[in-house]
Amino acid sequence: MSLLERFVVLMYDRTSDTMEVNDARKQLFAHKSRALENIPPMQAALQQHIKRASLQGNCWNQTLVLNPELRIPSDWGWTKQASGWQPLWTTLPEASKSCHELIHCGCKKGCTGRCKCTKAALKCTALCACSGDC
Repeated sequence: MSLLERFVVLMYDRTSDTMEVNDARKQLFAHKSRALENIPPMQAALQQHIKRASLQGNCWNQTLVLNPELRIPSDWGWTKQASGWQPLWTTLPEASKSCHELIHCGCKKGCTGRCKCTKAALKCTALCACSGDC
């Protein structure tokens, strides 16, 4: 998994020395001001994608087998719905339930009255330019 994570990080930022996608997301979003669609997936989402790709490879590998031993999709990034199998995109909670965590300020020398975090009655986080050290 660590090798795949490093590969994904390099696909989004070829000069990065970060090894994990979650760290790369934070760096690209907070410090390089990348839009959400231009940062790598969360580790939980990447794991589910890798599981689905592995299941697909297993199916293709057995195309010429008379009685293939297919894996159970629910163990490989899929969920059973009334309409059929649907991808399990991530095991994390919905972003809208925690989107207040995406608020970040650009304060560099202590937070003042113009700080977005202070206005939202939140503490600064690692996403902030002050890194939450104010």
